[in-house]
Amino acid sequence: MTGASAGESRVAAEPRGAIGIRLLEAPVSHRGDPRALSYIVDHLNPGTTIRRKVEVSNTSRRLQRVSLYPAAADVVRNRFDALPGRPRNELVSWMSLDRDAVALPPGGRATAQVTIEVPFTASRGERFGVVWAEVAAEPDDSHPVRVVNRVGIRVYLDVGPGGEPPSDFRVEKLTPARTSDGSVQLTALTRNTGERTLDMNGALSLMEGPGGLQAGPFPADLGVTLLPGSVAPVTVTMDRRMPDGPWKGRLTLTSGMVKRAVTATFTFPAMGEGRSVEPDENYLPLVGLVAGVVVPVTALGLMVRRRRRAVAPAS
Repeated sequence: MTGASAGESRVAAEPRGAIGIRLLEAPVSHRGDPRALSYIVDHLNPGTTIRRKVEVSNTSRRLQRVSLYPAAADVVRNRFDALPGRPRNELVSWMSLDRDAVALPPGGRATAQVTIEVPFTASRGERFGVVWAEVAAEPDDSHPVRVVNRVGIRVYLDVGPGGEPPSDFRVEKLTPARTSDGSVQLTALTRNTGERTLDMNGALSLMEGPGGLQAGPFPADLGVTLLPGSVAPVTVTMDRRMPDGPWKGRLTLTSGMVKRAVTATFTFPAMGEGRSVEPDENYLPLVGLVAGVVVPVTALGLMVRRRRRAVAPAS
């Protein structure tokens, strides 16, 4: 199997085009939450049913038959792990789509509806899954191996009575480093102190460097997913030409609507890890939550569609 992704912003380099899938609506309770514009992120009471529309697209030059289905996922070693094949878990047993396949001509689009029915007997906790769009090329004389490309929308569903559990995190220490190839890094040891799973994003700005230099912002490396109570490094990688310092750095990390900014003074070492420092933390205001309804994603200010789509090469 090749070309699998779940919610990543990836564009096919092949001239044949791509298949893509994106979320068309999100709950108002997550207004302003970047994750809810790309993924199905929700909290439901037992006995609740929700429906979300998704759009599947084909930018290739040929007719594509796209299969649609839910499958299980997990968080393993601080990474969201979209499992191979079509594994099932409790969440998948609650999910269905109103169509299991669509035939899309070149440039074609189609919508489908995802339904999640949480039984009254469901236990408290967060579950993970993916809504997949898949195309397959069957083996022939020139290609003896069956090739599958699929793209997906992640699902983070928390179940339990009452309102949504809080989300929060803190940065415990910052460690400057220089790698074996000379690249400069700053690693932020980050702990999930809330009750929901987090996907970490962020950027680092450098100030008060040698001769008054300023640099950045530099984006944090993506892919860190933190379960409640877990801790993992979030790393910012910079060019090897960056002076050692000392620098005053301001690192802003986000997950959904939670934002935290930390500042510290540090010096990059000539090689390996430098001295870790405890940062000063500034708590940034959270976006207010509004209870209730589902609205189209476009109404939530989705301005750059390419960054919010998951695409992979069409077979």
